[in-house]
Amino acid sequence: MSNMLRGTMLLSGASFLSRFLGMIFVIPFFAIVGTTGNALFVYAYTPYSIFISLSTVGIPAAVSKFVSKYNALGDYQIGMRMFRTGGVLMLATGIVAFLVMFLSADLIGAQQIKGEDGPITSQDIAFVIRMVSFALIVIPAMSIVRGFFQGNQSMGPTAISQTIEQIVRVIAILAGSYIIVNYFNGSITLAVGFAAFAALIGALAACLVLFWYWRKRKPFIDKQIAKQTTTHDFRTIDLFKELFRYAGPFVLVGLAIPLYQLVDQFTFEPAMVASGREALWTTEIAVINNLGHKIIIIPMTIATGLSMAMLPALTNAFTQNDQTTYTRLINQALQVIMVFVIPAAAGIAILSDEIFGSLFTLEDIEITGSLMAWYAPVALLFGLITVTAGMLQGVDQQNYAVISLLGGLLVKILFNSQFIHLFGGKGAILGTALAAGIAVCLNLARLKRSLDFSFKQTMKRTMLILIFTGMMCFVIAVLKFAFGFFLPFEEERWATIIMLLIGVSAGGLFYLFLAYKSTLLNHIFNGNIPGLNRLKHKK
Repeated sequence: MSNMLRGTMLLSGASFLSRFLGMIFVIPFFAIVGTTGNALFVYAYTPYSIFISLSTVGIPAAVSKFVSKYNALGDYQIGMRMFRTGGVLMLATGIVAFLVMFLSADLIGAQQIKGEDGPITSQDIAFVIRMVSFALIVIPAMSIVRGFFQGNQSMGPTAISQTIEQIVRVIAILAGSYIIVNYFNGSITLAVGFAAFAALIGALAACLVLFWYWRKRKPFIDKQIAKQTTTHDFRTIDLFKELFRYAGPFVLVGLAIPLYQLVDQFTFEPAMVASGREALWTTEIAVINNLGHKIIIIPMTIATGLSMAMLPALTNAFTQNDQTTYTRLINQALQVIMVFVIPAAAGIAILSDEIFGSLFTLEDIEITGSLMAWYAPVALLFGLITVTAGMLQGVDQQNYAVISLLGGLLVKILFNSQFIHLFGGKGAILGTALAAGIAVCLNLARLKRSLDFSFKQTMKRTMLILIFTGMMCFVIAVLKFAFGFFLPFEEERWATIIMLLIGVSAGGLFYLFLAYKSTLLNHIFNGNIPGLNRLKHKK
């Protein structure tokens, strides 16, 4: 299997497990703090996500590209030098970001919620923002270590540290919030505040993992430096100039989804109240920006892993002007996204009631399930934003990624309130889909123009994927109709869980059967279908 696919599977697996844990923990967390607590959590966590991106200013991903580029040129020392100076920079920006977020918590809370007589107040949001802000001291410096390892095409440290970080964080969230509510009779706000503070606890655990990997890999890195024959004599200021040229676009790429969510958080409550839907706004924002969002982005983990694993290999091929290799990498990356994310998003849409009812509650399922069904296809757009932006960065077109994402964001800002007035919660989803779709189309157009790249092969295989996905959805719909005579899955949670298991198993296996028998998987993965070859060898 190619290094890119191996790295993709490793990072996607870790990212999937991290997302899965992030989704699973919401189930008991929902039982502890309810819809209001989940809405409060996301009102504070979205600004935190933005501060994380701003505090790192795209440096970790840029370091990955920088290290990969100069490793390809045979200069390993310059990558180590960049890692050290970048680490100091990240520590400083993390501390500054912590202070700014902590001190501006009241202002951020007041801008998101108007009035103090609702279920969530601006003081509640400010408290949770202060609690989560402590993680900013650690995470930027930690993330640059991950970027350095990825630049050396070593994906294990990132994958393992991400997994450990999420496991420790989830345990801290659930244990802490449960004890606060049930043993100390603490408020929901206090429980959510501790849940936010758990981001720091998880980050410290990840730091320990990365430190262990560093001690293990350092001798090998020293040997590479000792054997190098090429040296670039850059001043520190020149290093930073090149680094920030790479880094700037990474900031907005990382900010894309949190910024879409932040637009919702500033416009959702006022627009819902103004349109006479004040009784629904906490439920719908909890689905769109937290509960349902955690489910629909699980398919996107493949895109995230693919983007992270692809960038060093794509940068290497582009630096060496290997057109055959970078054309193959781009085609393969797009097709991997399509073959996994399209059926996953369609499956979430058709089983949205069963998914939300099984994991959370059947109460108001006609609202919550419907919202998640509308939101599910946006997972494909989120995945394509991540991957196409990574492609542009890999071929030195990173500035255009900024233009496309800003264009999409502007559309979201201009039309979001109007869409919410017209369609309620679905309007916020429509605004996000329109913004993300514009960004994706602009990125793909730029790739085609700058590389004279043809999407013909990808489009043909996408058509086949859509046909198989349609057949899968038909099978699931028939099963839902048939089992509806025996299972009260619209009323009983146990029946909903059974229907969900039947739908996912039958639909997923049917789709994979079609994709394998048609040789679609074989063509996309160049004969190296993840997991299948190993199974054949065992036989």
